[in-house]
Amino acid sequence: MLSEFLQKVADSQKVDFGGVLTNCVELFKKTWQQGAMHVAIVMAGVIPMIILVYGPILWWSEMRRPSYYDYYGEYTYVSNEPNVLLVILWILVVLIVMVLVQTLSMGIAAHFFKVCRIIDMDTDEPTGDYFEFFRGGNFKRLFVLALATMGISLLAIALCYLPIFYAIVPLQLMAPIFAFNPKLSVSDIIKGAFKLGNKHWIYVFGFYIIASQVAQLGVILCIVGVIFTASIVHLPVYYFYKDTIGFDEEETKPSMLA
Repeated sequence: MLSEFLQKVADSQKVDFGGVLTNCVELFKKTWQQGAMHVAIVMAGVIPMIILVYGPILWWSEMRRPSYYDYYGEYTYVSNEPNVLLVILWILVVLIVMVLVQTLSMGIAAHFFKVCRIIDMDTDEPTGDYFEFFRGGNFKRLFVLALATMGISLLAIALCYLPIFYAIVPLQLMAPIFAFNPKLSVSDIIKGAFKLGNKHWIYVFGFYIIASQVAQLGVILCIVGVIFTASIVHLPVYYFYKDTIGFDEEETKPSMLA
């Protein structure tokens, strides 16, 4: 399977940059409602996780208040020293939450890519439910891929941030490769993403920069508008994948193996 995918990468041609952006505008008109729903689902899952992470920080900040005299004039001492075990525990919670957020985001994005293909190609295929990529063997692949994605991102950031500009391209390609190639293993998806990203890095990076800026226009609409524009970041990646790798109908069906 990997050899076939890599052969498609080797045979891939340069994409029409302007044509992709034009197609994105037309597809957004057809998918903005679906896109908004996907974004809302991710936000509904992420917000409680953010509260879980920042809640202890707010509590600790409150507890760090210096010593003071209470209402009755009695001196009360409050230690400013953090508990090392609690800090370690909090760091572990943050890492776990980051992986869960990435898993949720990537799984929902995979379904949105599937919806884009169905609408774009006007097929009669059912879109399925939003969580179909979390079932069976897909969830294990998705979780491990999210873990690998976070690891790559943290490593790139640790190397003085500059490598993140390189890594951001293959990281963007992992979700569509996962969505449309259910028989590829996690390591195959990562290899394929870097191989494809290396060959067309400048195009994908350009798409990412433009789409990210356009997606931020939702902030103008009292921030809530981001729900309707955030999905734009996926559309150039979808058309890039379509124009370089293409779709094999048999390969786009999610695997339900345990």
